[in-house]
Amino acid sequence: QVQLVESGGGLVQSGGSLRLSCAASGLTFTDYSMSWYRQASGKERELVATIDDFSYRKNYTDSVKGRFTIWRDDVERTVYLQMGSLKPQDTAVYYCHARDSRSIWGAVYWGQGTQVTVSP
Repeated sequence: QVQLVESGGGLVQSGGSLRLSCAASGLTFTDYSMSWYRQASGKERELVATIDDFSYRKNYTDSVKGRFTIWRDDVERTVYLQMGSLKPQDTAVYYCHARDSRSIWGAVYWGQGTQVTVSP
């Protein structure tokens, strides 16, 4: 059974930092591209950051470039998102996402989400 368990969310003041973690189990972590998505209240879910499994190439949505950093620990089977210079518009539920990169039809998994709230 595949599980993605996020942690690290919470309430922080504008300008502050948080680190999110996503621990994966039940899958071969090194076969998966890992991402963080977020969904603010009343808005669609958006991709925040991705890190590939083989090349470790990283991509970020424009609104977080220079403020957020994604990385992965393949030994610990964990992906992280370091968030800095947080803004109220970063408030959302953050979801961990895993995609099997071996095939375009590869399996996709989601975590349960962790709330990040940034106060003005």
